[in-house]
Amino acid sequence: MKVLYTAEAHVTGGRVHGHGRTVGGELDVDIRLPKELGGEGGATNPEQLFAVGYAACFEAALTLVGQRKNLEEQDTSIDAKVMLIPIENGRFKLGVELDITLPSIKDAEQAANLVREAHRICPYSNATRGNIDVALVVNGVPLED
Repeated sequence: MKVLYTAEAHVTGGRVHGHGRTVGGELDVDIRLPKELGGEGGATNPEQLFAVGYAACFEAALTLVGQRKNLEEQDTSIDAKVMLIPIENGRFKLGVELDITLPSIKDAEQAANLVREAHRICPYSNATRGNIDVALVVNGVPLED
């Protein structure tokens, strides 16, 4: 297997009173439990970091697919939600919603197909497939499988 890139980070203190830093220092953040979960808030948390990472990765996949199809879609925006969901026996799972806006692509089916193809190649989508429910919304319309 050929590795194209490896991200490295070091975290101490977990999600309650943690601190995370990438090896090169590009990302240096305090990590806190959100107030909604009984924490002090005031810093980022793993769900927020996952939401930003997934949205950024998905947008890059959209750009790649758009280039392959000669589509202009540089004005794309993605609003990402990552939900922490309790399940049985004190366990938790994640849910994701990506609300993708493609203003330059007026044809609804063309926009939906672009998002479907991006979802097939996005590394985050491939990592979550079968593990996390991911809902996709394209130009305000929920995407059906």
